Amino acid sequence: MAEDYYRILGLDRNATADQIRKAHRDLARKYHPDLNPDDKSAKTKFQEVQKAYEVLSDPKKREMYDRFGAGFEQASSGAGAGPQWRTGPGGPQGNPFEDVDLSQIFGGGQAGGANGGFGDFFRQFTGGRNAAGGKQGRRSVRGNDIEYELQVAFRTAISGGQAQLSVRRPSGKLETITVKVPQGIADGKKIRLRGQGEPVAGGSPGDILITVKVAPHPHFQRTGNDLVVKVPVTLAEAALGGKVDVPTPQGTISLSIPPCTSSGKRLRIKGHGVVTKDKTGDLYAEIQITLPETLTAQQQDLVRQLNAEPSEPVRKNLVW
Repeated sequence: MAEDYYRILGLDRNATADQIRKAHRDLARKYHPDLNPDDKSAKTKFQEVQKAYEVLSDPKKREMYDRFGAGFEQASSGAGAGPQWRTGPGGPQGNPFEDVDLSQIFGGGQAGGANGGFGDFFRQFTGGRNAAGGKQGRRSVRGNDIEYELQVAFRTAISGGQAQLSVRRPSGKLETITVKVPQGIADGKKIRLRGQGEPVAGGSPGDILITVKVAPHPHFQRTGNDLVVKVPVTLAEAALGGKVDVPTPQGTISLSIPPCTSSGKRLRIKGHGVVTKDKTGDLYAEIQITLPETLTAQQQDLVRQLNAEPSEPVRKNLVW
């Protein structure tokens, strides 16, 4: 079966040059034999990736490949000589990666340059020597960061606490990590777990970057550092006033309802909102008058008496 270079790189036939370069970089990192000493198939996969990239990164070769397939060179020249690995002075037993430009695979920077990339990777396997064989200072090599999303309960986000994150390691092992959730963290904020990302040979592991997704609460909403809670009250409590218990992040408080409080009115409870290191918000209790599902005849008479002589039209300001 003819080789499908697009499939090898995990791309479709409409892939752009940038997508081809990115796929090559990612796969070359993944299958480089020096990074996979225990995987005997890594060398073969790495060679396949290099061969596919050599063809698809060259516009003329890619055009011929798209027309004639993997045998395009034979079709165009008859020589039958496709992309070859240079064997070097060691002959067929020499270094099969001698012709690979690692500066293209691992960052594009020159060895010893300020941009890291190839320089960092090269020093990882040469004990700190540069490409010319000279000594230079050892630079730190760092593994890749891993990004995850973590949903936390509304109460945990407001008050702080812990949550569990399941991480799949490159070995396939599933690891459960306990994440400390800071008090007052907002939806979309990130938590960094240093040193718990991908490991790298001869260097330090990367980090885990967690994007926090806060689950909704059935009664509370957050606006900045303020909280809003809908508080059901009876018609009598709204009309005559009274005290009702209201839960808050700091504990249950007794809230005074002024007489003649209409549904939808908000009562401010200072300092009972979200607490962060920079600011403490407030809690707003939004009153909701709740009527029973049915009324007795006596209750209906009382309501009719209440409605007999309204002090002012209740819909006087309702206009189009």
